[in-house]
Amino acid sequence: MIAAVVSDTSVTPTGRHPAAVRRLLIRQLRWGTAVVALLCGGVAASVAGQYQTISSLLNEPALQAIAGNPAEKVLLGSPLAIDSQGGFTVWRTSTLILLFVGLWAALTATRVSRGEEESGRWDLLLGGRLALADIIRQGIAAFTAAALVIGATLAVGLLAVGTAPQGTALFAAGVSLNALTFATVALFAAQLVPSRPAATAISVAVLAASWALRMLADSSAAWAWMAWTTPFGLVARSAPFAGDRILPLIVLAAFPMVFAAATLFAAHRRDLGEGLIAVPTRRPPRLGLLRSVSGFAARRCARTALGWALAVAAFFVLIGSLLNTVLQFFRTNPQIADLAAEAGIGGFDSVDVFAAPLFGILPVATGLFAVMRLSVMVFEERAGRWNLLLALPISRLRLLGAEVAVTLGAVALLHLVAAAAMWGGAALTGAALSLPDAVGGALNAMPIALLATGATVVGVGWTPHLAPALGALPLVGGFVVNAISQSIATPSWVANLSPWAHVGAVPAAPPHWTAIVVFLVLSAALTGFGLLGYERRDAIG
Repeated sequence: MIAAVVSDTSVTPTGRHPAAVRRLLIRQLRWGTAVVALLCGGVAASVAGQYQTISSLLNEPALQAIAGNPAEKVLLGSPLAIDSQGGFTVWRTSTLILLFVGLWAALTATRVSRGEEESGRWDLLLGGRLALADIIRQGIAAFTAAALVIGATLAVGLLAVGTAPQGTALFAAGVSLNALTFATVALFAAQLVPSRPAATAISVAVLAASWALRMLADSSAAWAWMAWTTPFGLVARSAPFAGDRILPLIVLAAFPMVFAAATLFAAHRRDLGEGLIAVPTRRPPRLGLLRSVSGFAARRCARTALGWALAVAAFFVLIGSLLNTVLQFFRTNPQIADLAAEAGIGGFDSVDVFAAPLFGILPVATGLFAVMRLSVMVFEERAGRWNLLLALPISRLRLLGAEVAVTLGAVALLHLVAAAAMWGGAALTGAALSLPDAVGGALNAMPIALLATGATVVGVGWTPHLAPALGALPLVGGFVVNAISQSIATPSWVANLSPWAHVGAVPAAPPHWTAIVVFLVLSAALTGFGLLGYERRDAIG
């Protein structure tokens, strides 16, 4: 493929912008774009198609009361026009779609830019008439096309079930601009730092911070102005199917333009293999934790785990502080509690009922931490950083086993941090959530993260280039399937494909011990299978 690109002569008179580079980038993006587009369009169309059933069960005042739930507002955004098909669909799906699309764009952009450069595949490309900025420019164009495809597919899905065209177009445009924003953020991060893991960490941190700013903006009128600083908030402020305001999307369109310009500026001013931020090549020796393979793994994991712990703690402190407010909401809206009781859902006199589903979100974060943490091994092995270590008389099982053990310890620590943060936030506002209940709820969901860890190890051992995708499959795929199953009537076998369908609502209900044991055994089996593959395969480079 690279040879074909280098030999391509279809260039402009200036000797730049070969069509082969554009085709290469489109080929790298096409399958991911198709999957993301179909999932987004399918989820939105499914929720919109079920609106008539939902609206027949709940009258307009009941819908407004549910939307007024403070926890729902913080997690899903401010409800607008939820008495309409399109408005209800945007309120229920926009956060999930924007997070999913933003995460895909960020991870894919670092893979096809810094990842390809770090692996040495760009050396031949840049040995001819191309400059680094030429490839980056084509990458921006390719992601623009991908974002438009995702938005167009979403619009087709919504229009097919009868949503209003103007609101549909506005929502689809917001999703496209959101995807392009985080793609350009990731491309810019790839110019700043000289490694793919660092660029990925920066991109994901920006995504998480953007979501946190949106939640903060919806948590209090005093912070509402923050919505204008984040793509999530700007899509909400455009009010599809309600006000249909174009100004927030104009502001949002400036985000990818600014980051694209900054990306090209940085690409013109750095060398191949380097970052705009200079990384010192010499520093005083630091020998701590270097006496063993396990210590080396712990040292490499420590900073990353600390950053994730701070983010998890901040989120669950905020959520915990809202538990008492949610409880008061149901006490002052008995109609909603009665409707839920008729549907077989009760117990709204306890914060445990509200804490359980919030702990269910935790494995998405901790599982992604494990996936990214173990995938770093593949990136660094491909870059040649593990060559000397692999040449030592150390078992490969011991090397990967140490990385897995440290990662699992960090995952457990993140779950305990979430439990302590949720308990602390609840205690600040007087909510009756006990620390043992919080710990039980957090640890109850951990087997899902362990399942993702085992799937990633399989990828590291047998198909290194697919390690991140295999690890993310039970997380992203399972979470999307669970969200769809809760929004529309799906066959039981479809709902059971999601790991979340088998996790008990702890601390509101007892744990499903059988499911927990099955998940633990399956995770151990996947991990063992991955270790076997890692021992047998050759080093990649």
